[in-house]
Amino acid sequence: MSTSPSLERTSGDTRDRILDIALELFTVKGYEKTSLREIAERLGFSKAAIYYHFKSKEDILFALHMRLHAFGLGALDGPLSTNNSPTEWTAFLYQLIDQVLEHRALFILHERNRAALDALHNERHGAEHDDLEARLQAAFSDQKVKLEDRVRMASAFGAILGGLVLVGNVFADTSSDDLRAQFRMIVNDIMRTGA
Repeated sequence: MSTSPSLERTSGDTRDRILDIALELFTVKGYEKTSLREIAERLGFSKAAIYYHFKSKEDILFALHMRLHAFGLGALDGPLSTNNSPTEWTAFLYQLIDQVLEHRALFILHERNRAALDALHNERHGAEHDDLEARLQAAFSDQKVKLEDRVRMASAFGAILGGLVLVGNVFADTSSDDLRAQFRMIVNDIMRTGA
């Protein structure tokens, strides 16, 4: 017997609300210091209602991690499946900047809860992460693209990851528009596109 579309939508909406509240609490308080009871109270639920959607707090963290993982896989579809020209990479990097800024909360969650996520990542999956790395390495080692261009592509990609992801919430008080403008200038400088 299948469930009705309205029941599936409600279940999905509830699951997303749980994840959104957990994202906020895990980011502000930390994963270790947030209880399922706090998440349930913020939602006006019982813990049993959360258990209907997630078996554990760890499952909630993993679902948040997979949101970011899905973003990463989608973000790399562009230039990694087409021509690796500097012009295409510049357009891709602009898009990547926009997407990272749109998902800032997930990146901040990762930086603030790195130990818990590292343990979870090692336990639950690794092949998908390896696939992302393999796709990047293939793009940066494509011998059809000049070495100078490949180094620029890798450096611009690293500048975005370093400046928007690895530094956590250093720029939390800076508007997304200001960050977007700054990182686009950096991409232009590295790629020498002048776009």
